[in-house]
Amino acid sequence: MAKKSAKPAIKAIKKAPVKKSAVNKSSEKPGPYGAKKFSTIDEYHSNFPPDIQVVLNQIRAVIRKAAPQAKEEISYNMPAFRQDKVLVYYAANKEHLGFYPTPGPLLLFAAELIKFKSSKGAVQFPYDQKLPVSLIEKMVKYRVKEESERSKKK
Repeated sequence: MAKKSAKPAIKAIKKAPVKKSAVNKSSEKPGPYGAKKFSTIDEYHSNFPPDIQVVLNQIRAVIRKAAPQAKEEISYNMPAFRQDKVLVYYAANKEHLGFYPTPGPLLLFAAELIKFKSSKGAVQFPYDQKLPVSLIEKMVKYRVKEESERSKKK
């Protein structure tokens, strides 16, 4: 019996139609996890379910209290607070609120952050736990101080 060539099978694979499920549709996906570009923090918050909006409004109020001179903006399609330079960002995710205060506060408050998942510049606050308001406030105040000192050196 003669061996069959594998070439026809390879041609069939190359010509096979791509299933729609195999195509990355993230750019087509509406809402907070897709390609929608937000222009205000209110618009960002409004794209989430009411229970998540409560958490978003809570962290926004904490940041405003800790950094009253900071201006709100959308940066990297996330809520951000700027005082000369961006102080902090936050973003709603499926299971947690991501908080991005840069590495400095995360190093300084590492002992208090031990129960949360974190990386070099971010910390995750799960929705099923109470938001650590006083810790967030301390980190934001530290960022204000850090940026104020940086600005003085210019």
